[in-house]
Amino acid sequence: MASADIERSVGYLGRLIDEARVIVPFTGAGISTETGIPDFRSPGGLWTRNRPIPFDEFVADQDARDESWRRRFAMEATFAAATPGRGHCALAALYKAGKIPAVITQNIDNLHQASGFAASDVIELHGNTTYARCIGCGQRYELQWVQMRFDSNGVAPDCTTCGAPVKTATISFGQAMPEDQMQRAAELSQRCDLFIAVGSSLVVWPAAGFPLMAKRAGARLVIINNEVTEHDQHADLVIHHDIGDTLSPFVRH
Repeated sequence: MASADIERSVGYLGRLIDEARVIVPFTGAGISTETGIPDFRSPGGLWTRNRPIPFDEFVADQDARDESWRRRFAMEATFAAATPGRGHCALAALYKAGKIPAVITQNIDNLHQASGFAASDVIELHGNTTYARCIGCGQRYELQWVQMRFDSNGVAPDCTTCGAPVKTATISFGQAMPEDQMQRAAELSQRCDLFIAVGSSLVVWPAAGFPLMAKRAGARLVIINNEVTEHDQHADLVIHHDIGDTLSPFVRH
């Protein structure tokens, strides 16, 4: 986009934000790339270098579980070093101002919580990679506990309560989406008057349906993404520009 077009679009976004009563942001990997966390789907991303491990394979195969944890620990320095970017901080400012009741995110990096959102107001459609859970009884484990045991023998540990495998608290391919989070996301999408999709390619369903759900319910739809999305044609405003640059004027909104 030309600089004049970007300036006009950001100005219009500011007016939409001012006029809105309930704003619901929907965030994807693009909001976190400036923090150093890669977009796993992009060229050169993790999933182009390593085949994702489906949920049923993780459950059935100890070797798959071991490989899954090796990959996670290889990314630990990246996740641990990441701090909220300008996009996260702008949304957190609007949240603290009472404009945003909660954020819907496809991200697993915990950066919305770190930016100031209460954990209960972060709707994580794909889970959270900063801790683990037993896939049987749901008991929570901290990553340090898992890593200590994994480092001792190279084998992914099982739950100390029920014996089922312990997995990062993320949603893998083939794993059921979290019903409570999906329900909350649907409810918010249908009661907001401004829905802002930020940094998402909007190709992963059913999550990609929430912007259209909001639009059908009468909300204005804004899409902020570096690349074109399939939903651009439905939006009231589309900004193809750097997310941090676009949202940084609203950090102190």
